[in-house]
Amino acid sequence: MTNPKSHQPTILSFAGDLPNICSLIGLLCAVLGIYYAILGNFPAAIIGMLWAVFFDWSDGIIARRMTGRTDKDRAFGGQLDSLIDIVSFGIFPAVLLLSYGEFSLWFVPGAFTIVAACAIRLSYFNVFGLLDDSTYLGLAVDNNGIILAFVFLFEVFFSETIFSVILYTTCMCIAALNVASIRTPKFTGKWVYVLSVYTLGLTIIYGWRLWSELQ
Repeated sequence: MTNPKSHQPTILSFAGDLPNICSLIGLLCAVLGIYYAILGNFPAAIIGMLWAVFFDWSDGIIARRMTGRTDKDRAFGGQLDSLIDIVSFGIFPAVLLLSYGEFSLWFVPGAFTIVAACAIRLSYFNVFGLLDDSTYLGLAVDNNGIILAFVFLFEVFFSETIFSVILYTTCMCIAALNVASIRTPKFTGKWVYVLSVYTLGLTIIYGWRLWSELQ
């Protein structure tokens, strides 16, 4: 009698799938961003966050345009994408908040809240999916990175103490929106070009800040 598991694919056989490669590049961007956030190099950290969002969007676009992918390929890619999302848009923002707060105990509840909200949001989506073809329930977690990258543009206008309060408040608002029973649009189609311009534009701005700090 043939063992059905003898035909089961190996773990690494999915690593060569192009959408999964894209997802893993996004994970690399997030890990680098976390590394720089811990070091207190926030411009470099935000650049990592921006590109984590870009590759998170790109993997889905590539997956939808590819032909010949099996149901197992799609299922594995969906699980991989979800697990990477909690790192990129849950743990990464939490580390960013903790680091900006100089790892004060007061920032731990905020860090936990944003990770927990991200985990709950992703779990809900994995079970129930979209409300329809273009609508989420709750704010999709990739928006966490988009919003935080924008908010950090204004860091230079405030003292560290005041901006830490702004950042804390922003993270709590994002966490609340992630799990709120509100309908939010799924940005597809031409929105990818908007994200590309946003990513490149903010990368230039934060790159210039990084260069200025090194002088």
